[in-house]
Amino acid sequence: MNTIHYDAKFSDEVRRQLLYNGQLFVYSPRPSSIALCELARDLIQDAFGAIDAEMAQHSLPVEEYAAILGKLKPQFTHHPRAKQFLQSIFKEMGCDLDKIYTDVPKMRSSTSGGYLTSGIAYAWHPHRDTWYSAPNCQINWWMPIYELQSDNAMAFHPAYWGKAIRNDSVNFNYYEHNKHRATADKYVKGDPRPLPKPIEEVQIDPQIRLICPVGGIIMFSGAQLHSSVPNISGKTRFSIDFRTVQLDDVIAKGGAPNVDAACTGTTMRDYLRGSDFSHIPSEIVSLYDDGTESAEGVELVYQPSKVGETSQ
Repeated sequence: MNTIHYDAKFSDEVRRQLLYNGQLFVYSPRPSSIALCELARDLIQDAFGAIDAEMAQHSLPVEEYAAILGKLKPQFTHHPRAKQFLQSIFKEMGCDLDKIYTDVPKMRSSTSGGYLTSGIAYAWHPHRDTWYSAPNCQINWWMPIYELQSDNAMAFHPAYWGKAIRNDSVNFNYYEHNKHRATADKYVKGDPRPLPKPIEEVQIDPQIRLICPVGGIIMFSGAQLHSSVPNISGKTRFSIDFRTVQLDDVIAKGGAPNVDAACTGTTMRDYLRGSDFSHIPSEIVSLYDDGTESAEGVELVYQPSKVGETSQ
C-alpha cells in the first residue's frame, strides 16, 4: 500500500497499525527533533574542525575520513543528551513512554560518488530490517541532519510490500553479527560481513524518495524494502535513525507480515524503555528466542566500544 501520511493526527495505536500495513508517515520538524539534529551537527563540526563536513570527502584520504567517523558516530550514539531528546520526541509524537522501547540513536553517513560505501559508511542495498533479526513490530524513525536532496536520500520500493524476495538472510545470526560490529571502521575497501541481501534481481522502480527538512521525521515499518539512493549530489548525507517497538505489540507478537525473513537471533534485547531506559523483561524477550541464544561464544547484546558500529 503506497499511502503517505504527512503530519497525520492519528493516535499512536492507529499509526502503528497503518505502518504495519506498509504505509509511510512524514512529520514536520518539532523542537525535540531539531534539538537532536543540532546536537549531531555540533559533534560533527567538532570532529571535522574547519573542514565542511558535507564536503570533507573531497579533501581527506578515505582512511582518515573513516577514522573520524569511527570516533564520531559512537560519540553521538552514547551521548547522554541524545537519549533525553528521544524521550522528548516520543512525548511530542504521542507515544506512551512506559510502553515504547527504543534502541540507541545512530548517526549515518552516505558519501558521494562511491568515496566510501563499506563498513562505517555502508551504502545499503535494498533490504528489510527484518532480514537482520528485527521483530515484525519494529518501527524505524529517520531524520536528516543537513538539508536532504533527492539524489542523496533514502528510497522505498513499494512494489515489494508483502511480496517475497529470494534473499540470503538464512545465513544471518544477530548474535554472531554483534561480534564483528566493533571493527566496521576498518572496512574501507570492502565489507566481508554476511549482510543479507537479495539473491534475485530487484526492480528498483517504482520507488519513493521522501524529502523532509532538517529534523523532519520519516517513519516506516522494519519490513519495508528500502535502500540508500546512489549519492551523486557531491555532498555527504548525514542522518539519524533509531528503531522502536511497543510492548503490547511485542507481547502479542504482532506487527507487519513476515514474507521472506529467515534469519536467526533477535534484536529484542537491545530495546530500552522510553521512561527509564530499562530493558524488556527477559520473560518477554524469551518469546523471540529460537535456541541460537544458547550457542557457545555468541554475543547476545553488542558491547559498544570507541570504534565504529554499523546500523544492523
